[in-house]
Amino acid sequence: MKGLILSGGRGTRLRPLTYTRAKQLIPVANKPILFYGIEAIVKAGINEIGIIVGDTKEEVKAAAGDGSRFGCKITYIEQDEPLGLAHAVMVAEPFLKDDRFVMYLGDNIIRDGINELVGQFIENKPNSQILLARVSNPSQFGVAELNGNLIVRLEEKPKKPRSDLALVGVYMFDSNVFKAVHSIKPSWRGELEITDAISWLIEKGYAVEPYIIKGWWKDTGKLEDLLEANRIILDMIDCECKVKLEGGSRLEGKVAVEEGAVIENSVVRGPAVIGAGANVSNSYIGPFTSVGPGAKVVNSEIEHSILLDDSEVSDIAGRITDSLIGRAAKVTRSAGTPRALSFMLGDQSEATLL
Repeated sequence: MKGLILSGGRGTRLRPLTYTRAKQLIPVANKPILFYGIEAIVKAGINEIGIIVGDTKEEVKAAAGDGSRFGCKITYIEQDEPLGLAHAVMVAEPFLKDDRFVMYLGDNIIRDGINELVGQFIENKPNSQILLARVSNPSQFGVAELNGNLIVRLEEKPKKPRSDLALVGVYMFDSNVFKAVHSIKPSWRGELEITDAISWLIEKGYAVEPYIIKGWWKDTGKLEDLLEANRIILDMIDCECKVKLEGGSRLEGKVAVEEGAVIENSVVRGPAVIGAGANVSNSYIGPFTSVGPGAKVVNSEIEHSILLDDSEVSDIAGRITDSLIGRAAKVTRSAGTPRALSFMLGDQSEATLL
């Protein structure tokens, strides 16, 4: 069995951050989202993984490498245009060949992994198995209708959902899916939809089974989802401080501090993680905050936020919360007079002042 992770796409909902960085490489608890998917697949016993890449292919390749650090072999598969999930399966056909495989959307995080899903697929041997979750707002998702232990209908964002079972973004297939992706036509969006391919399998009498997830999962495509994922994952971290605290600093609750970090005259209240080489001085780091490698927080307070590597927050009078601060970005106060606010914001940036 093989794995297929989708790491193309343009990440429009996380712009401007994704103008310059693959959305799958945005960190949650200081680990790129993509890595959670790779690790989940490897833990399920699959050690041959193809990663679909697009415009950000070089960055993804540099981050994940050949897979040896994860205990697997990674093959990169280029998709010239993000023309749908079914199109991604089509371009991966030479890699997948006749093997059964799990397809995992690279911006998903599933806390409990996919071991049981893969095990059930191997044991029952359906043609396809789809990971589903019960949601309170099914009209915002692709929704599955069941008849016993089979999926009999899929609807994309229905106005009147037939169930509360949403497609999570993890799919199991055998080689019959290639017949499906070559048979369907582009949707109104001009894309080959995976839901259309699955519907084709159902209509042709192939067995498509559900697997209903009971634990936590998150599609991290929006800021609020990223922050929630960061909160959940941070609550699971092991407490470990690899540096000596300075100037009466203290750690409260579950806090991980990586090598080379400096914490001086500050309070870090967990769950939180302070990345390698980060500098926290005369500051307060509140719960559910990830401070990336090389980042600086000086004379400031921040909580429930994600600071990417080499970013800087300094001399901010109020507390920053619910924020995502990009790589090497700076949030500072001018020392000059008159007192004023000054910004340089890229396209589709957001700044909220109170």
